[in-house]
This record gives sequence, structure tokens and C-alpha cells, in this order.
Amino acid sequence: MLIALASPRVASSVEDGLEKTKQCLADAAARGAEIVCFPEAYLPGLRGLDFEVPPFDREQQEHVLRVASAWAREYKIATILGMEWHTDAGRHIAAVVVNADGEIQGVQTKNQLDPSEEPLYVPGRTRRLFEVNGLKFGVVICHEGFRYPETVRWAAVRGAKVVFHPHCTGSDKTGPQLTQWGATDAPYYEKAMMMRSRENTIYFASVNYAFRHQESATSLIAPSGECQAHHPYGRDGVLVQDIDPDAATGLLASRYAPGRYQESRAE
Repeated sequence: MLIALASPRVASSVEDGLEKTKQCLADAAARGAEIVCFPEAYLPGLRGLDFEVPPFDREQQEHVLRVASAWAREYKIATILGMEWHTDAGRHIAAVVVNADGEIQGVQTKNQLDPSEEPLYVPGRTRRLFEVNGLKFGVVICHEGFRYPETVRWAAVRGAKVVFHPHCTGSDKTGPQLTQWGATDAPYYEKAMMMRSRENTIYFASVNYAFRHQESATSLIAPSGECQAHHPYGRDGVLVQDIDPDAATGLLASRYAPGRYQESRAE
């Protein structure tokens, strides 16, 4: 199965973000991908960083869903769209999964917020699996996948062949200029990607913005923990890769035995 990881530049407005989303969808579909994943909170953008993020309310949320769903149907490609998600509980960071027929399959919220995000967003409380063309997958968002391995294992032990990981690390203004994937002197993020795959024996598909100073690449990690491919640092575009679901055995995840970790009581 061909999957696509979209790495667009920061959007200057909601409409600009939608146009970039359409371009990525068209590119991924033209190259034969069956599903495409976008970065964390791409519409309208992740708040609290060093770029401006426009207002985004429930009316705009519904507009984005209508437009993106129509494009998924037009290009016949399932879409994992990182966006803000407004509920009665407040403003979430979320990923909306849209089927290739334009129907919304479900929403995965970010349940483990980075401490810096707590003034801006509320955490979600539930996890779920998704399925597209027989491929079972989970979604974990940025900090969750980097700092909380349990979020990835949750999906792996339930049969996920791949976990998509929309994230946001880097800046257009300042930061490192990475040239080697997984370099020892680079930020830890790419090493964490390897571990999320290796410790579960599944694919890990991590998707970042195309920052000029990226701290991690948009990357596909094979079930062996090796980087199968990554998009060039600082360049916008779409990474399309072939995955073999049968290779994602989930062996190490399936051997996890939580019953062996019961707290012992002192006699």
C-alpha cells in the first residue's frame, strides 16, 4: 500500500492552508497513495510558537471539514487532517480521519499535552483505531508519541500496522540546520521515532511542517526501527512510500504483559 506524508509550509491564513492542503492531496493522489497525513494542527496552525495563527472557531472548523472532505472525495484519497477541534470542553489539538468517499470516519484528540500547550488547549480523553482499505492504524500527536510510548503501544496491541504521528518541531526563524537523519548531535526526536517503531514492530509515520529550521524530518520508520525514507529538511512537498502491512507483525507489542507489573506489597 502506498501512503503519503504531507509536509507543507506554515499557512498564512486558513484559506492559504486549505490551498496548500489541496495541492498536497492532488500530488499524493496522482502518485497513487491511498492515504495522506498532514502535520499537527495544520489548520489553522499550532498556537504558542513563533508564527502567527489566525482565529479559528466552530464555523471555520465546519468550513474546513466540508472543503477537505470534498477534496478527499474528488481525489479519492483518505486523509488524516491535523486541525483544531472545538467541543463543549474547549479547544483541542486533533486529527480528523476522512475516508476516500469524503465521509468522516472519526477524530483523534491529543490527550497528552505538552506543558506549554495547557494554557491554549484542553486534552482529549479517548483513543481509537481507524481502518482504510484493510489497513488498521492509530494516530498519536507530537508530544504523545515523543514522550509517552504507551500511546503508540495502545494502537499496536490492538492490531495497528502503522501509527501516524502528526507533529510540529522547528521554526522558520531560528534553530539547527540538520543535514543527517538521526545524527547524534541533533535533537532527540528522530531517535524517538525509531524507538516507537522498534519497540512495537510496526510502521511509524511521523509528519512535520516544512520549517526552514526543522528539528525533525517527516519520516517513515519501518517495523525494524530503521528509517525507510524521509523528506528533505526544509523543503515542502509530499513523501510517498510503499508499506507492507504483513511486515508490521506487532510482535513486540503483542508480548507486552502488563499483569507482570503489579505492585508488590511489603509483608
